Amino acid sequence: MISSNDIRPGTNIKIDNDIWQVIEFQHVKPGKGAAFVRSKLKNLRTGNTNEKTFRAGEKLEKANIEKKEMQFSYADGNDYIFMDNETFDEMRINKSELGNVILYIKEGTSVNMMLSDGAVIGVEPPNFIVLKIVETDPAYKGDTAQGGTKPAKLETGAVVAVPFFVLEGDSIKIDTRTNSYLERAST
Repeated sequence: MISSNDIRPGTNIKIDNDIWQVIEFQHVKPGKGAAFVRSKLKNLRTGNTNEKTFRAGEKLEKANIEKKEMQFSYADGNDYIFMDNETFDEMRINKSELGNVILYIKEGTSVNMMLSDGAVIGVEPPNFIVLKIVETDPAYKGDTAQGGTKPAKLETGAVVAVPFFVLEGDSIKIDTRTNSYLERAST
């Protein structure tokens, strides 16, 4: 148990059998009345955010989350198979539970698996990944005079905005947190 006064961004707490991560918090001490803690929380299972107010000093249940590095092995229908890098055990996760993560992983990609009581509550792809462009418009002379971007479809199905000079078949480095192009990558 932790006190509501001790929560900070990144703290994981359990409320109504759901695990929430504190995104923002503010300790408020009004001139009249009791102090309280206003917080913005993110549900780690669903990704939804919610604002919640706690009394100052209120006891909250701290969530124990284990992070484990695993490697994406292959897809089998709607199941994605991940291998534990230490024990070589395999774990099957349904495509619907992964959400947008599938847009940033290919075979051999290492991810951070977040587990609580043995159940998967989240999967974090690497912050940066190199992927190949499979479809984009060709570049035309004069396109780059004013700068600008065009959409490019990557080998995983993700679509990212790239500069006009990037061509089909190029490998690019993208930031998975913002879904943005960083640079061309040498292969």
